[in-house]
Amino acid sequence: MDQQSSFREKYRFPSSYWNANLTELFERAAYYSMASFIVIYLGRLGLGDYWPSTLNGVLWFLVYFLPILSGTIADQIGFRRSLLMACLLLAGGYFLMGYPVWFGGQVLVLQAGKEVTAGSGVLVPVAAAILLIGIGGSIVKPCIAGTVQRTHLGKATLAFAIFYMVINIGSVVGRLAAFFVRTKLGRLDTIFIVSMLAALLAFMVVLLRYRDPESAVDPEKPRRTLPEVLIGMFKVLGSGRFALFLLVSSGFFFIYNQVYNVLPLYVKKTVDLSPAMDLYTMANPITIVLFQLLITKLFGKLPPIKSIIVGTVIIGLAMLINVVPLYLAGGVTARLWLPLGSLFVVMTVSLIAFGELFASARLYEYIGSLAPKGQEGLFLGYSNLPMAIGSLVGGPAGAWLFNKVMCAGAVKQANGLLKLDPKAAATGWILLTLFGLGSALSMWFYNRWLQKQPA
Repeated sequence: MDQQSSFREKYRFPSSYWNANLTELFERAAYYSMASFIVIYLGRLGLGDYWPSTLNGVLWFLVYFLPILSGTIADQIGFRRSLLMACLLLAGGYFLMGYPVWFGGQVLVLQAGKEVTAGSGVLVPVAAAILLIGIGGSIVKPCIAGTVQRTHLGKATLAFAIFYMVINIGSVVGRLAAFFVRTKLGRLDTIFIVSMLAALLAFMVVLLRYRDPESAVDPEKPRRTLPEVLIGMFKVLGSGRFALFLLVSSGFFFIYNQVYNVLPLYVKKTVDLSPAMDLYTMANPITIVLFQLLITKLFGKLPPIKSIIVGTVIIGLAMLINVVPLYLAGGVTARLWLPLGSLFVVMTVSLIAFGELFASARLYEYIGSLAPKGQEGLFLGYSNLPMAIGSLVGGPAGAWLFNKVMCAGAVKQANGLLKLDPKAAATGWILLTLFGLGSALSMWFYNRWLQKQPA
């Protein structure tokens, strides 16, 4: 077999696999077009200091919690129908996010105020948007992952590696498109046009190209009803060792969630009135794409728990480096290519990506090892719960940490930016770091305790 034929055989997958990946690319592009700006946008709409991060936390919670239920519905009605419905829900949700500015007569203020000034003309469409995006996103996840699982042709490792790469490519594409559109048009609300169009492109891929994989229905595997899913949830959470693991591992995702809560607030309010958060946070998917294979090759043989602990330590220390520009000449607004505060945020996002490379995938492996024999699939179905918990808590906690701790004693300058008290700001970054290191330590203690328990 010549080299070209060998290459084709290695990457030969059914068309459903490739069309599912293309759908995922557009769906992720849609989500990450707006993810880096959502707390800034909601703040400028008049939702005050705390509601933007709280609502963002709710959105992430829905996306990662609801697959437990939506995956069961997708199994019942088929992936294609589910994806078509999900893409329309997403497009509708992104439309409603922009609605207050486009049709509701709302004006985005330059800098968010402390108090909530928005009325029902903002609150109703935004709440509906979060619900639609959360439900739509939760439907896409199990459908795409399920398609990959059922079409990998015995090459699961390669198939999921490509899938994970596509997620990050979609993230980069969405951020770049959002940056281009909002800078050309000079309006932040236009990021939702990008999101809406990307969701509609995903819809067209599903409508015209995607078909349910032939093995979508396994006759040997009985379908679970929603009541059975809820019973399964209680069964999983009734496992003391698993419930405790959910608690200690959610700390990793609590810190990760601050990329979309504390970091945008910090840059927007203290570094730059018009930050390129889409480009700054793009350091995450770019780092993952560039270093995924290398990290896997060098550290893939680490036991899962050690890899997770290393990742949690990295993600905690990533926050600490933001103390540095606070004490440099000129502070966070001094320029070196970018304002120093922004430059260190980009470094933070990149380091957090390294933490992901060590921890995220290995979490699934470790959860499988916690499950009683014969219940591995059931437990893995709830593997997104740590992300859901970390996001739900991380939103309001991140807003409190920024507004009450980092901004303590801050002075508003003539240019509209806050001049932080270095000691107060450093305290906030140190607290985030200590939380990450504490999470890693609790994971280590948890594993030591687990080893002493009967199998």
